Amino acid sequence: MIVPVILAGGSGTRLWPLSRELYPKQVLRLLSERTMLQDTLVRLAGLPDLQPPIVICNESHRFMVAEQLREIGVTPGAIVLEPVGRNTAPAIAVAALQTAAAGQVDPLLLVLPADHFIARPERLQSAMIRAAALAVSGRLVTFGIVPTAPETGYGYIRRGAGLAGGGFGIQAFVEKPDPDTAAAYLASGEYYWNSGMFVFRAEVIRQEMERLVPEIPAACRLALDGAVADLDFLRLEPRAFGACPSDSIDYAVMEKTGLGAMVPLEAGWSDLGSWEALWQVGAKDASGNVTRGDVLLHDVGRSYVHAESRLVAAVGLEEHIIVETADAVFVAPRGRVQEVKHLVERLKAARRPEALVHRTIYRPWGAYESLVASERFEVKRIMVRPGARLAFQQHHHRAEHWVVVRGTAKVRRGEEEFLLREDQSAYIPVGIPHRLENPGRIPLELIEVRTGSYLGEDDITRMDDDYGR
Repeated sequence: MIVPVILAGGSGTRLWPLSRELYPKQVLRLLSERTMLQDTLVRLAGLPDLQPPIVICNESHRFMVAEQLREIGVTPGAIVLEPVGRNTAPAIAVAALQTAAAGQVDPLLLVLPADHFIARPERLQSAMIRAAALAVSGRLVTFGIVPTAPETGYGYIRRGAGLAGGGFGIQAFVEKPDPDTAAAYLASGEYYWNSGMFVFRAEVIRQEMERLVPEIPAACRLALDGAVADLDFLRLEPRAFGACPSDSIDYAVMEKTGLGAMVPLEAGWSDLGSWEALWQVGAKDASGNVTRGDVLLHDVGRSYVHAESRLVAAVGLEEHIIVETADAVFVAPRGRVQEVKHLVERLKAARRPEALVHRTIYRPWGAYESLVASERFEVKRIMVRPGARLAFQQHHHRAEHWVVVRGTAKVRRGEEEFLLREDQSAYIPVGIPHRLENPGRIPLELIEVRTGSYLGEDDITRMDDDYGR
């Protein structure tokens, strides 16, 4: 049996302003109508003996992850919440131990980052089947991407002797090279990009970790022993997992083991680590431009232009990146997009919300977007998914006025309970317990006007909450 282990714990900001700390790359719809996480799972359909996935993610992303799995009809074996990030080796150790705890007898673990792009998923599946055959025999298999350019942004794997079944041994893992070294690697034909994807038996990787880095599985076992089930999630015990060393599976195991193997993969792979990478893989027009959203261009070439909330127009640009969201616009030459990290660092230092969240905030019941804000009032657009409801709650400093613009709302206000349809409204005075619910089959959309002396999100007392907050 094959158990996908989806590593969805990252919070990278190299794709700012789309990617934010609380809204990372893996939950974005960058190249299709599905998110990166959803595409990672969908492209596995048809693999033999495929089991429900284990998804490992950051606690702050849990409701987005669960909702995105629901959207594509995937019921996970577990959604494991990391209280802190500890890199890939502890995450994989947790997955190996979790399968044993769930009674699965030494399955194959197919470890995949949730934020990679694969242009030819059928080739990925063929490579996975070859890798699985090697893994059954006890090998720890990684995928080496056949390089197409002297890339300096990836680590490399130098192949060893050929193995029966089409793979290779591993001669060495190599750090990111300088341009001349990368060119030499490409010319030699012996080096492959390190993909960060793996296949191995759960028992084999556990045993190798216990031999090479015993402190990691020991800490992860304690974290699992103290884990708490919470709705659809498994919360690792924070103190035990926080004490676990932070290390990648490459450093912890793959560079030291004698069981390593590599299967070449030529499937249009990218880790989408920058806006330049998105331009590289995107569908281009006759002028070499990649566009998304409402974009109008004149005399623009070889550029990437992304519009989220309004028309973006440009004239006379070559090889530029323009990305617009509701609260930020990013412009840079394609060759300097990696420097976006300096902007994010400055935003964090200034404690600006643009580094952390979008104007649209996602919640387990749906989402809300701040439209207008002033000292004593704020206007929000609230979307509640079918069948969901907010907590039964009260506010001590603000009143709320709800106007339904789409769907049907079920409102509890104190001891009252009533329905609101489109163009109807309700007023919630300060201090009155209340609840909003969507009893219908289509999303509920309403406008909320807040008024009062304090309008912050922390002015909330929950008396009952379906999501355990």
